[in-house]
Amino acid sequence: MAKKREEEPPKGAPAWQSTFADLMNLLLCFFVLLFSMSTVDAEKLAAVAASFSQTFSIFQAGATAIGDGMLISNGVSQLNELDAYINSTGKAADAEVQTEDFMKEFEEAKMAAAEELAEQVSEAVAESEYDSDIDVEFTSQYVSLTLNGAVLFDSGSAELKEESKPILDKVGQILTRYADSTVEIEGHTDNVPIHNSKFESNDVLSDYRALAVFNYFMDTTALDPAYVKHSGRGEYVPVADNSTAEGRMQNRRVEIKIFTALAGE
Repeated sequence: MAKKREEEPPKGAPAWQSTFADLMNLLLCFFVLLFSMSTVDAEKLAAVAASFSQTFSIFQAGATAIGDGMLISNGVSQLNELDAYINSTGKAADAEVQTEDFMKEFEEAKMAAAEELAEQVSEAVAESEYDSDIDVEFTSQYVSLTLNGAVLFDSGSAELKEESKPILDKVGQILTRYADSTVEIEGHTDNVPIHNSKFESNDVLSDYRALAVFNYFMDTTALDPAYVKHSGRGEYVPVADNSTAEGRMQNRRVEIKIFTALAGE
Protein backbone atom coordinates (compact mmCIF):
# COMPACT_ATOMS: atom_id res chain seq x y z
CA MET A 1 0.00 0.00 0.00
CA ALA A 2 1.43 3.24 -0.94
CA LYS A 3 2.40 5.68 1.80
CA LYS A 4 1.38 9.28 1.71
CA ARG A 5 4.37 11.58 1.26
CA GLU A 6 4.60 14.23 3.89
CA GLU A 7 4.58 17.78 2.55
CA GLU A 8 7.86 19.69 3.10
CA PRO A 9 7.50 22.99 4.97
CA PRO A 10 8.17 26.10 2.88
CA LYS A 11 11.84 27.17 2.81
CA GLY A 12 13.01 30.28 4.60
CA ALA A 13 11.68 32.09 7.62
CA PRO A 14 8.01 32.81 7.94
CA ALA A 15 6.92 36.19 6.61
CA TRP A 16 5.92 37.43 10.06
CA GLN A 17 9.46 36.91 11.32
CA SER A 18 10.88 39.31 8.69
CA THR A 19 8.35 41.97 9.62
CA PHE A 20 9.12 41.46 13.34
CA ALA A 21 12.90 41.72 12.73
CA ASP A 22 12.48 44.98 10.82
CA LEU A 23 10.41 46.36 13.66
CA MET A 24 13.07 45.40 16.22
CA ASN A 25 15.82 47.05 14.15
CA LEU A 26 13.83 50.24 13.91
CA LEU A 27 13.16 50.25 17.64
CA LEU A 28 16.86 49.62 18.34
CA CYS A 29 17.89 52.55 16.11
CA PHE A 30 15.29 54.75 17.78
CA PHE A 31 16.52 54.01 21.31
CA VAL A 32 20.19 54.41 20.28
CA LEU A 33 19.32 57.81 18.85
CA LEU A 34 17.52 58.79 22.05
CA PHE A 35 20.51 57.65 24.13
CA SER A 36 23.02 59.56 22.04
CA MET A 37 20.97 62.75 22.23
CA SER A 38 20.60 62.43 25.97
CA THR A 39 24.42 62.66 26.44
CA VAL A 40 24.77 66.00 24.60
CA ASP A 41 24.62 69.22 26.58
CA ALA A 42 22.18 71.23 24.47
CA GLU A 43 23.35 74.52 25.98
CA LYS A 44 26.99 73.86 25.11
CA LEU A 45 26.07 72.68 21.63
CA ALA A 46 24.13 75.88 20.99
CA ALA A 47 27.00 78.02 22.33
CA VAL A 48 29.56 76.25 20.14
CA ALA A 49 27.33 76.59 17.09
CA ALA A 50 26.79 80.30 17.75
CA SER A 51 30.52 80.86 18.31
CA PHE A 52 31.47 79.21 15.04
CA SER A 53 28.72 81.03 13.20
CA GLN A 54 29.79 84.47 14.45
CA THR A 55 33.54 83.99 14.38
CA PHE A 56 34.35 81.79 11.43
CA SER A 57 31.21 82.10 9.26
CA ILE A 58 30.75 78.35 8.85
CA PHE A 59 26.96 78.41 9.18
CA GLN A 60 26.38 81.79 7.58
CA ALA A 61 27.78 83.42 4.47
CA GLY A 62 31.04 85.26 4.90
CA ALA A 63 34.80 84.94 4.86
CA THR A 64 36.41 85.67 8.22
CA ALA A 65 40.20 85.40 8.25
CA ILE A 66 41.93 83.41 11.00
CA GLY A 67 45.49 83.81 9.89
CA ASP A 68 47.63 84.73 6.92
CA GLY A 69 45.54 83.77 3.91
CA MET A 70 43.41 81.20 5.75
CA LEU A 71 39.70 81.92 5.28
CA ILE A 72 36.76 79.97 6.69
CA SER A 73 34.26 80.51 3.92
CA ASN A 74 33.90 77.06 2.40
CA GLY A 75 31.97 75.40 5.20
CA VAL A 76 32.80 72.25 7.10
CA SER A 77 35.44 71.17 4.59
CA GLN A 78 37.95 73.50 6.27
CA LEU A 79 37.39 72.36 9.85
CA ASN A 80 40.62 70.35 9.69
CA GLU A 81 42.49 73.53 8.78
CA LEU A 82 40.80 75.32 11.66
CA ASP A 83 41.95 72.64 14.08
CA ALA A 84 45.51 72.81 12.76
CA TYR A 85 45.47 76.61 13.08
CA ILE A 86 44.27 76.53 16.68
CA ASN A 87 46.91 73.95 17.59
CA SER A 88 49.67 75.94 15.89
CA THR A 89 48.72 79.21 17.62
CA GLY A 90 48.68 77.43 20.96
CA LYS A 91 52.17 76.06 20.38
CA ALA A 92 53.38 79.47 19.21
CA ALA A 93 52.04 81.08 22.38
CA ASP A 94 53.80 78.47 24.53
CA ALA A 95 57.04 79.01 22.62
CA GLU A 96 56.77 82.78 23.10
CA VAL A 97 56.28 82.39 26.85
CA GLN A 98 59.28 80.05 27.05
CA THR A 99 61.39 82.53 25.08
CA GLU A 100 60.41 85.39 27.40
CA ASP A 101 61.26 83.28 30.46
CA PHE A 102 64.63 82.35 28.95
CA MET A 103 65.48 85.96 28.10
CA LYS A 104 64.57 87.06 31.64
CA GLU A 105 66.74 84.35 33.17
CA PHE A 106 69.58 85.21 30.78
CA GLU A 107 69.41 88.90 31.69
CA GLU A 108 69.50 88.00 35.38
CA ALA A 109 72.53 85.79 34.77
CA LYS A 110 74.32 88.62 32.93
CA MET A 111 73.62 91.04 35.78
CA ALA A 112 74.88 88.53 38.35
CA ALA A 113 78.09 87.96 36.35
CA ALA A 114 78.69 91.72 36.00
CA GLU A 115 78.06 92.29 39.71
CA GLU A 116 80.55 89.58 40.64
CA LEU A 117 83.14 91.07 38.28
CA ALA A 118 82.52 94.55 39.70
CA GLU A 119 83.14 93.27 43.23
CA GLN A 120 86.47 91.75 42.18
CA VAL A 121 87.58 94.93 40.39
CA SER A 122 86.45 97.13 43.30
CA GLU A 123 88.47 95.02 45.73
CA ALA A 124 91.56 95.35 43.52
CA VAL A 125 91.11 99.14 43.30
CA ALA A 126 90.53 99.45 47.06
CA GLU A 127 93.80 97.65 47.76
CA SER A 128 95.70 100.34 45.86
CA GLU A 129 96.40 103.94 46.82
CA TYR A 130 94.44 105.20 43.81
CA ASP A 131 90.92 104.24 44.85
CA SER A 132 89.94 107.93 45.00
CA ASP A 133 91.01 108.41 41.36
CA ILE A 134 89.15 105.40 39.93
CA ASP A 135 85.36 105.06 39.98
CA VAL A 136 83.93 101.57 39.43
CA GLU A 137 80.42 101.05 38.05
CA PHE A 138 78.71 98.21 36.23
CA THR A 139 75.79 97.28 34.00
CA SER A 140 74.58 93.88 32.82
CA GLN A 141 77.10 94.19 29.96
CA TYR A 142 80.33 95.45 31.53
CA VAL A 143 82.27 96.87 34.47
CA SER A 144 83.49 100.42 33.92
CA LEU A 145 86.58 102.07 35.43
CA THR A 146 86.34 105.87 35.08
CA LEU A 147 89.43 108.08 35.28
CA ASN A 148 89.17 111.86 35.56
CA GLY A 149 90.54 113.56 32.46
CA ALA A 150 92.33 116.21 34.54
CA VAL A 151 94.34 113.45 36.22
CA LEU A 152 95.46 112.03 32.87
CA PHE A 153 95.85 115.07 30.58
CA ASP A 154 96.46 118.79 30.61
CA SER A 155 93.71 120.96 29.15
CA GLY A 156 93.49 120.63 25.36
CA SER A 157 96.20 117.93 25.31
CA ALA A 158 96.25 114.22 24.47
CA GLU A 159 99.66 113.55 26.02
CA LEU A 160 99.59 111.55 29.25
CA LYS A 161 100.89 113.27 32.38
CA GLU A 162 103.78 111.56 34.11
CA GLU A 163 101.86 111.49 37.41
CA SER A 164 99.01 109.61 35.73
CA LYS A 165 101.14 106.64 34.70
CA PRO A 166 101.20 104.89 38.13
CA ILE A 167 97.39 104.98 38.08
CA LEU A 168 97.33 103.49 34.59
CA ASP A 169 99.85 100.85 35.71
CA LYS A 170 97.41 99.75 38.41
CA VAL A 171 94.53 99.68 35.92
CA GLY A 172 96.72 97.68 33.54
CA GLN A 173 97.35 95.09 36.26
CA ILE A 174 93.61 94.74 36.80
CA LEU A 175 92.95 94.41 33.07
CA THR A 176 95.61 91.71 32.77
CA ARG A 177 93.58 89.53 35.16
CA TYR A 178 90.79 89.57 32.57
CA ALA A 179 92.94 89.32 29.45
CA ASP A 180 90.39 87.09 27.73
CA SER A 181 87.64 89.68 28.11
CA THR A 182 86.86 92.41 25.61
CA VAL A 183 88.07 95.82 26.82
CA GLU A 184 86.96 99.15 25.39
CA ILE A 185 88.66 102.47 26.08
CA GLU A 186 86.46 105.53 25.56
CA GLY A 187 87.55 109.16 25.55
CA HIS A 188 84.99 111.83 26.58
CA THR A 189 85.06 115.63 26.67
CA ASP A 190 82.84 118.47 27.81
CA ASN A 191 80.91 120.63 25.32
CA VAL A 192 83.30 123.60 25.28
CA PRO A 193 84.38 123.95 21.61
CA ILE A 194 88.02 123.34 20.79
CA HIS A 195 89.89 124.23 17.63
CA ASN A 196 93.66 124.47 17.48
CA SER A 197 96.54 123.31 15.33
CA LYS A 198 96.37 119.75 16.76
CA PHE A 199 92.66 119.09 17.28
CA GLU A 200 89.89 120.47 15.13
CA SER A 201 87.10 119.37 17.48
CA ASN A 202 86.25 117.59 20.71
CA ASP A 203 85.63 114.43 18.68
CA VAL A 204 89.24 114.37 17.50
CA LEU A 205 90.58 115.22 20.96
CA SER A 206 88.62 112.39 22.58
CA ASP A 207 89.87 109.99 19.88
CA TYR A 208 93.50 110.85 20.57
CA ARG A 209 93.07 110.60 24.34
CA ALA A 210 91.57 107.11 24.06
CA LEU A 211 94.39 106.14 21.69
CA ALA A 212 97.01 107.47 24.11
CA VAL A 213 95.69 105.23 26.90
CA PHE A 214 95.47 102.29 24.49
CA ASN A 215 99.09 102.75 23.39
CA TYR A 216 100.25 102.97 26.99
CA PHE A 217 98.63 99.63 27.83
CA MET A 218 100.12 98.03 24.71
CA ASP A 219 103.59 99.23 25.81
CA THR A 220 103.32 98.26 29.49
CA THR A 221 101.10 95.15 29.61
CA ALA A 222 100.72 91.82 27.82
CA LEU A 223 97.15 92.58 26.75
CA ASP A 224 96.20 91.25 23.34
CA PRO A 225 95.32 94.24 21.12
CA ALA A 226 92.74 92.03 19.39
CA TYR A 227 90.64 92.23 22.58
CA VAL A 228 91.14 95.95 23.25
CA LYS A 229 89.15 98.62 21.41
CA HIS A 230 89.41 102.39 21.64
CA SER A 231 87.08 105.17 20.54
CA GLY A 232 86.40 108.86 21.03
CA ARG A 233 82.87 109.80 22.11
CA GLY A 234 83.42 113.55 22.19
CA GLU A 235 80.83 115.54 24.15
CA TYR A 236 77.88 113.28 23.28
CA VAL A 237 77.70 111.08 26.40
CA PRO A 238 77.84 113.49 29.37
CA VAL A 239 77.48 112.23 32.92
CA ALA A 240 76.97 115.68 34.45
CA ASP A 241 75.66 119.14 33.62
CA ASN A 242 77.97 120.98 31.22
CA SER A 243 76.62 124.35 32.40
CA THR A 244 78.77 124.18 35.57
CA ALA A 245 82.54 123.94 35.95
CA GLU A 246 82.18 120.91 38.21
CA GLY A 247 79.94 119.16 35.67
CA ARG A 248 82.36 119.86 32.80
CA MET A 249 85.21 118.44 34.87
CA GLN A 250 83.26 115.20 35.40
CA ASN A 251 82.49 114.94 31.69
CA ARG A 252 86.19 115.18 30.78
CA ARG A 253 87.07 111.57 31.48
CA VAL A 254 88.33 108.24 30.14
CA GLU A 255 86.18 105.16 30.66
CA ILE A 256 87.66 101.67 30.49
CA LYS A 257 85.00 98.98 30.12
CA ILE A 258 85.58 95.29 30.83
CA PHE A 259 82.83 93.28 29.17
CA THR A 260 81.56 90.14 30.84
CA ALA A 261 81.67 86.71 29.19
CA LEU A 262 77.88 86.76 28.76
CA ALA A 263 77.79 90.20 27.13
CA GLY A 264 78.35 88.75 23.65
CA GLU A 265 81.02 91.25 22.74
